[in-house]
Amino acid sequence: MKPMLKAVPAALVCASLVCAPVAQARDADKTKYPIVFAHGMAGFNNILGLDYWGDDFGTYVLDPCDKFLEIACNGDINDNQQSYVSAVQPFHSSEVRGKQLADNIESYMATTGNRYVNLVSHSQGGVDSRKAARVLYERKGYRVVKTHVSVSSPHRGSPVAKFILDNFRDSIVEVLANFYGNVVYAAGNDAVAGAKQLVYDDYEADGVTTGMKAFNQNYPASGAYIEHAASVMTAQSGLNVNPALWLVSEGLFNIDGNGYCLDDCNNDGAAGQGDGDANQRDDDGLVGINSQQQGERLQYYEHWGSLDSIYAQPAFGYVSDLNRPSELQSTSLAYVLNQDHIDVIGVGPDTFDEMEFYAAITDYIADRGH
Repeated sequence: MKPMLKAVPAALVCASLVCAPVAQARDADKTKYPIVFAHGMAGFNNILGLDYWGDDFGTYVLDPCDKFLEIACNGDINDNQQSYVSAVQPFHSSEVRGKQLADNIESYMATTGNRYVNLVSHSQGGVDSRKAARVLYERKGYRVVKTHVSVSSPHRGSPVAKFILDNFRDSIVEVLANFYGNVVYAAGNDAVAGAKQLVYDDYEADGVTTGMKAFNQNYPASGAYIEHAASVMTAQSGLNVNPALWLVSEGLFNIDGNGYCLDDCNNDGAAGQGDGDANQRDDDGLVGINSQQQGERLQYYEHWGSLDSIYAQPAFGYVSDLNRPSELQSTSLAYVLNQDHIDVIGVGPDTFDEMEFYAAITDYIADRGH
């Protein structure tokens, strides 16, 4: 049953320098422009057989309850909310995937008549989105992307990508990943290119420049191509991590993701160098916190019995030059969501409420007037 009170502007309660919205019984406001979802590596419209942008039961997170007696829907969003789920190749570089994302968005815009979109992305989808934003700007001659919210994205690389390339390139990456990608999408997947994309520096001297450092220079989070960028950062440790990711960290590679250094100072595949303790809650199983902030940092605030909220923490500043974050932006766990990399897209076991989370993101975008 939906709450009766809808679309009431949130009041603010301020303590010290932090303001938090008062919990109110209402739906998320409708965004002015549609929300386009951009999935991460190994995803499509599903991941491992589960709906990518769904809750634990497979219900799409922005499916409005706009049909008579509809039950499998999100009762926390506006009945008229517009959204679109893009699907690109599961395994490839963001140069390729980002162009595919731009193509999908352009087709969606032509079909619906929209001139602008918002982007919500997960993992490599956050990297793809910055490429897509520039491509759309160059095609259309104006800034198409209004707000881009990335969740758990490796904007400055992932040590896991380099570890896999160093140790399993000829087996896991090229054979299993390419086979899986070709089955769920189509031929043309390149898992090695996908992994190289998520290593901060150019992985090998093969005449083709790859990696996040060069990519970030070409596709920044600045206002040139995206009006407003923001990020939800995630980290978790120990047995709270999804079992599959926990086994990776225990058996293969555990990220040390909260030390500060510009560039990849310890050659682990991500910008930064860690603080020497890999057992802290400084990563989400695949990406360290020193890689995740683009634009402004967001806090997810859970309210009992009413709509959750997301709001910015301006004290952390705005990261537009993704290769030069501050020490605070790279190392602070403040306002980092206590979830692992795949809990936030409905891959259990977990107790995370995906419906509330994405309704809160929708409300945040709407409050910006986008």
